[in-house]
Amino acid sequence: MLLAIDAGNTNIVFAVMDGGEVRARWRIATDPRRTADEYAVWLRQLMGLTGIDPAAIDRVIISTVVPRALHNLTLLAQKYLDREPLIAGRAEADYGLVVDVEEPGSLGADRAVNAVAAHAAHDGDLIVIDFGTATTFDHIDYTGAYKGGIIAPGINLSLDALVAAAAKLPNIAIEAPATDSVIGRNTEDQMRIGVYWGYVAMMEGIVQRMRAEIGRPAKVIATGGLAQLFDKHTDLFDAVEPDLTLNGLAQIAARVESKT
Repeated sequence: MLLAIDAGNTNIVFAVMDGGEVRARWRIATDPRRTADEYAVWLRQLMGLTGIDPAAIDRVIISTVVPRALHNLTLLAQKYLDREPLIAGRAEADYGLVVDVEEPGSLGADRAVNAVAAHAAHDGDLIVIDFGTATTFDHIDYTGAYKGGIIAPGINLSLDALVAAAAKLPNIAIEAPATDSVIGRNTEDQMRIGVYWGYVAMMEGIVQRMRAEIGRPAKVIATGGLAQLFDKHTDLFDAVEPDLTLNGLAQIAARVESKT
């Protein structure tokens, strides 16, 4: 079985995958100071609760956009799982795709891995929207080449900035407004409408402009924790794939294994 580790700016996802299927997944807040020993205690307990034997993990792959977290995640694999991890984008675990941008080395691992998975699952040009700490829009063309994209503030980041900068605004949960009305009757509703429908309008406007620039039909693939929340109120997405990054990691690991 494969342990796929996706380290993002806000959370790290650990997923046990068997034959490309997710057997179990767990999420922990990203903290570069967390040691391999702490990861091991937490992960072994969760594996035990789901009946997974750590000894059954025969491969580990790590994708990270937090360089400081990599050392202890690598040490976790080496010390507690007795496995030398693959690092997505490095050595034999390269992405296997053309990164056609001005600074290829600056492309985040999560975006590259998403591109791998999206191209494997869908034909033609693609726009991948990933809802994370930032919301990213990425264009993968019909050949599988990464052509560039957009980075926008994530919806949580936008809401946190709004609350922090305005003393009288309360903290609210991110959720779809209770009605379709876009004229709020109280402060919380007005904030919720502004954040939610403002984000929908931003996504739809950006995708419209990207499609016009691409000049060919382009499917929109959504991933990330909030993708399903927005899918309820827009027909923008052709597919919602919560496990897109994990699938990309599994595909990279399988490609490496096939060469050995």
